[in-house]
Amino acid sequence: MPEPEREVLDWPTYGTAIRSLAVMIADSDYRPDMILAIARGGLFAAGSLGYALSVKNLYVMNLEFYSGVEHRLDVPIMLPPYMDKVDLTGAKVLVADDVADTGHTLKAVHEYCQDVVAESRTAVLYEKPHSLVKCDYVWMHTDRWINFPWSTEPPVAGPTAGNVVLDA
Repeated sequence: MPEPEREVLDWPTYGTAIRSLAVMIADSDYRPDMILAIARGGLFAAGSLGYALSVKNLYVMNLEFYSGVEHRLDVPIMLPPYMDKVDLTGAKVLVADDVADTGHTLKAVHEYCQDVVAESRTAVLYEKPHSLVKCDYVWMHTDRWINFPWSTEPPVAGPTAGNVVLDA
């Protein structure tokens, strides 16, 4: 049986995609006070958007939902270090991630932030049609499994060194 077709994002296309996403945000006149990255894939998008939008305040929330290729936990789990809600109080926040797959991770971040932020919006490179969260800014919609340039090569160190890692 042939492997299903995948969406492949390489580094040059990533540059084009993130710039396009930044232009969408700027054109909407949303000016976030901070960008909240969902680690790990969202770190790339958040840092790049921070430069493109001149936002220096970057924060990170680390949530784990995937524990392997197409293997998910029942619910996302927040991992330390934990973000202090006081840092979010009254802020306009842009939540950045690489993909809105099921949407459970983005939903968990929204619920964590909702009582303290002035406003939050979401920006992702990819959104899948079954995502619970419909993001404010999306570069591309797909129903395919996605190979991102930062995680398609096997790690060079650690417990999974040498194993191919495939994305969402």
